[in-house]
Amino acid sequence: MSEALKLKNQLCHRLYKASNAITRAYRPLLSPLGLTYPQYVVMMSLWEQDDVAVQDLIAHTQIDGGSLTQILTKLQHKAWLSLARDPEDGRKRRVKLTAAGQALQLEARQVPERMVCQLQNLSVEESYQLASLLDRLTAGLDE
Repeated sequence: MSEALKLKNQLCHRLYKASNAITRAYRPLLSPLGLTYPQYVVMMSLWEQDDVAVQDLIAHTQIDGGSLTQILTKLQHKAWLSLARDPEDGRKRRVKLTAAGQALQLEARQVPERMVCQLQNLSVEESYQLASLLDRLTAGLDE
């Protein structure tokens, strides 16, 4: 068998395993809030910038439109956000947090701190290096 085809030699598989491990690590932190990891990503984006066009949310979160629509529907059913037509362009939809969605941010503040505690095998410097390398990798693949 070719060394190039061995699973242990695949960067993509390491990234896949790391992504799954991080999602699993978030699960017990987000479950009490009633959020899945993709929903948490959307809420974090909205806590940064509220009242945004769906297209802007897609660009910021990098979640594809079909998946984002499902996430937004579920978050709307939980009364954490509202979806409305853009008053300037009726073809576009805007997403706006409700008071309950804004209040959820207070409950979620402890999530990043608790997650850092689970990443103790990386130093702060290594975490920044990893983030930088992942940003470069993503940028290179998106070109």
